[in-house]
Amino acid sequence: MEMVGDPVGVVEVAVGPPVVLGPGPNGERRVIPINGGRVTGPRLEGEVLPGGADFQLIRPDGVAEIEARYVIRAADGALVYVVNRGLRHAAPEDMDRLLRGEPVPPERVYFRTAPVFETAAPALAWLTRSLFLGYGERRPDSVRIRIVEV
Repeated sequence: MEMVGDPVGVVEVAVGPPVVLGPGPNGERRVIPINGGRVTGPRLEGEVLPGGADFQLIRPDGVAEIEARYVIRAADGALVYVVNRGLRHAAPEDMDRLLRGEPVPPERVYFRTAPVFETAAPALAWLTRSLFLGYGERRPDSVRIRIVEV
């Protein structure tokens, strides 16, 4: 998959089992705990702190609306708050496999996000001044998102 933009870093997080709230008027609501992780890359390095979560709505058409909220502790100790919204969808059989926690080849899944960053650190203020795009990959117990500045 070709990425458009300047590479920032790769976020890799460990996730816990989903908390499934069940079907509602807009679809099935799920909350997936973020148990921690790493950010590695040419412009951002650090640790994803445990305690975040990915709040999802699985719509009746099978599209997952994603809103992940978490904190990164950069290599220099600065904290960055992240709100990462996006969409994930695939063929119905692949989405069923993903929702069961089974592996699906990433090229078979559309998974894009638009992360927004907030920080008080002057050295990382550039994160608050641009738009970013994330190219996601869901694995059985983790998520990997390659982030570029556009």
